[in-house]
Amino acid sequence: MAQVQRMSRLMIKTLRDDPADAETLNHKLLVRAGYVRRTAAGIWTWLPLGKKVLENITRVVREEMDAIGGQEVLLPALLPKESYDASGRYHEYGDLLFKLQDRKGAEYLLGPTHEEIFTQVVKDQITSYKDLPVILYQIQTKYRDEARPRAGVLRGREFQMKDSYSFDTTDEGLIEAYQLHRAAYIRIFERLGLDHRIVSAVSGAMGGSASEEFLAPAPAGEDTFADCPACDYAANTEAVTFKATPVDGSAHGPVEELDTPDTPTIETLAAHLGVPASATLKNLLVKVDGEIVAVGVPGDREVDLGKLGEHLAPAVVELVTAEDFEGRADLVRGYVGPQGLEKVRYIADPRIAAGTAWITGANKPGVHAKNVVVGRDFEVDDYLDVVVVEAGDPCPKCGTGLKLDRAIEIGHIFQLGRKFADAFQLDVLGQNGKPVRVTMGSYGIGVSRAVAALAEQTADEQGLCWPREIAPADVHVVAAGKALQTELALDVAEKLAAAGVRVMVDDRAGVSPGVKFTDAELIGIPKILVAGRRSAEGVLELKDRRTGEREELTVDEAIARLTVQG
Repeated sequence: MAQVQRMSRLMIKTLRDDPADAETLNHKLLVRAGYVRRTAAGIWTWLPLGKKVLENITRVVREEMDAIGGQEVLLPALLPKESYDASGRYHEYGDLLFKLQDRKGAEYLLGPTHEEIFTQVVKDQITSYKDLPVILYQIQTKYRDEARPRAGVLRGREFQMKDSYSFDTTDEGLIEAYQLHRAAYIRIFERLGLDHRIVSAVSGAMGGSASEEFLAPAPAGEDTFADCPACDYAANTEAVTFKATPVDGSAHGPVEELDTPDTPTIETLAAHLGVPASATLKNLLVKVDGEIVAVGVPGDREVDLGKLGEHLAPAVVELVTAEDFEGRADLVRGYVGPQGLEKVRYIADPRIAAGTAWITGANKPGVHAKNVVVGRDFEVDDYLDVVVVEAGDPCPKCGTGLKLDRAIEIGHIFQLGRKFADAFQLDVLGQNGKPVRVTMGSYGIGVSRAVAALAEQTADEQGLCWPREIAPADVHVVAAGKALQTELALDVAEKLAAAGVRVMVDDRAGVSPGVKFTDAELIGIPKILVAGRRSAEGVLELKDRRTGEREELTVDEAIARLTVQG
């Protein structure tokens, strides 16, 4: 028997107006409908209805993780600094970590993710290949000191996450665990009613050989992904690649210096010479772990610093400052060219292909050079895809122009390999009696982010519109009147609950029918059953929250209909 939630006893306060600081749909509606309350920047209280939605998502995740043989554990959120020093991630995370000391001066942090601790747990508990493979998971609060928390529960300083980890002795076992998680994630997001895309991703500081993201398309999303309209290619823009073919550069004339005063930018240079920006070579100077590095891209493209950072992780990438030019005669601000650079690593986008010729800085104030040919006049130390991907860029798979869309990251899976096992010397005794290094996978789902993603994808002009699997109730019974309607609404609610249907009933006294109807739309439970003007005849109105379809039913018909649907 399900329980009836009576709104007359429920702690809920709905709002007519959007919060002043709310920019995204989920932020506006989750607050207005009484699901969450802001405690501080990036910190949220989950109110009774919000907690039910969060728990329903957790239940689905737990069921599917258990179905692939996952074993649930609960690790501490307060973690010793030494574990993250051992992996190097205490330095890599930097300001994103919440750091603290106990009264004795020992250093701790609040867990942003738990690869290190899981590795240590397995090292302590498992000693033989006979005990592997194993999948462990937890559903827990994580902490990251976001500089600019935004978008409600979508980007907070604390958040609910499911993180799981697979451990095996072979790469084949890792791939199998990866595929098990991939299939489980598809089932989870289908059950939750989330429209999602699986896209190729960059592993970055996590390391490993393969990585995919699960993205929920939504205008409020902070990720941009590329989607090919002609084939099945999809990737986070940080993972989109470009293949350039070397060309014959022998026909290009010698390097020629050009007098170009007051042209320190691509725009001013192109205007001065009357050439398209695409004919110029842009050279961005950055510091990689303190060392100056030049990054070359076509003049009409921008360097994606996030993409560059992912490629070079765990190294720290930052832009140079005016002080970095001091004492460097080869670095002329606004007029840098790759030819003649001294002891500077040169990274280029693949579009800067061997044999291509460019107009670029001549490393002299007010001077540029043309006919600067790749491979003849300068060498590229490393090719990396570092430009900001644009709509229309060729699909790496079929060549069709790509589409770009915004999305919310709701899941990420990694084949970690042995990065963390190496850091903690995680070995087990193999079949031949010798130590074998364990290989790992890491798999995350943003549980609280899924709430925000669902709100973004399913809401309409009236309010939230939850899929049944995660809604706080199956049916919202509204008593649209006085004693007779309330009596009928409560009676129907009890009968539905006895049949196993989850029911919320609006039995609030002194609240007008108009307010009750507005709140029912705002709260977003899939079915709305109204005890209204025909209550004396035992007739109710059933409304589908998503489609708006209405029909009048007797009490018995309504109970039969909703019980079958439940």
